[in-house]
Amino acid sequence: MAVFSELRYPTTRLAKLLSSLLAIVLFAFVSIALISGFLLYQMLRPARSPATFDLTVMMGHPSAVSFPIADGSSRDGWFFPGRRGAPTVIVCHGYLSQRADVLTLVTALQDSQFNVFLFDFSGHGTSLGITSLGYRERQELRSAIQTLSARDDIDPKHFGLWGVDLGGYVALEEATADPRISALIVDDAYSDPREMVQIQVKQSGLGVLPYVGRFCDWEFRLMNYQFRNEPPVTARLPLTKGIPKLFFESESRPALATETLRLFNLAPDPKQLARTRLQYSQMTDEDRKNYENVVVSFFLLNMSPTALH
Repeated sequence: MAVFSELRYPTTRLAKLLSSLLAIVLFAFVSIALISGFLLYQMLRPARSPATFDLTVMMGHPSAVSFPIADGSSRDGWFFPGRRGAPTVIVCHGYLSQRADVLTLVTALQDSQFNVFLFDFSGHGTSLGITSLGYRERQELRSAIQTLSARDDIDPKHFGLWGVDLGGYVALEEATADPRISALIVDDAYSDPREMVQIQVKQSGLGVLPYVGRFCDWEFRLMNYQFRNEPPVTARLPLTKGIPKLFFESESRPALATETLRLFNLAPDPKQLARTRLQYSQMTDEDRKNYENVVVSFFLLNMSPTALH
């Protein structure tokens, strides 16, 4: 008791020094925790600029399709019809993006007679809430597939997935568990949402502060406690054996490119690897057209709208 009393009301020089050091350590701890919490909040609730469209005048004649999500509400997606009874490609946008950003890819797929579906993940575009960087988003994708498979104008047994970073993780996760996934393309993907947190910490520049990365990881895990036993997707990659897979890695995102290459190396056959200079959202019109031609050709080769009938 005398020790604690001395720290609270220091009378000796040593006690005053220890008391000051303790105050500094406590202040530093609280400061780092607050900085980390604010940084994580910005990551998981990014600023949204939802794009609005009138479906009645959009090219491709899309229709709105609602599907339920885990919190009991519903989410709206856009269904672009292709050849009746053809497979459906679900386009999964990336982190800090939205469905409106990938409409040119949708057009290229629809022109090749695929049905195409896309929606905004949590915390992006028109969807409220915060992102979990893939944990809950996988459930959203699964619900969308389940809703679409009940339609009578598509092939309910064959779906293709295209996803970039966040969407790539979600697509890989779903492909490990759903036998209806017939072809898969992932672009700059990662194997664990916690890895994406650390990538964002480094990109923010705050990673140079001690323990910011650790605090962000701890806080992120606490927020997603229900997924604490979820292993990285690499643990289930063998389950994608037999599913044609195309991995894209871009030079402009070295951290994600490294992770994508690791995923490719661990993935079972059949698989392909392609490299791009820029990420999809930054491509010039010509580069994007070439990229989309590769995407469409891959899906045509592995689940043609006509060959399955």
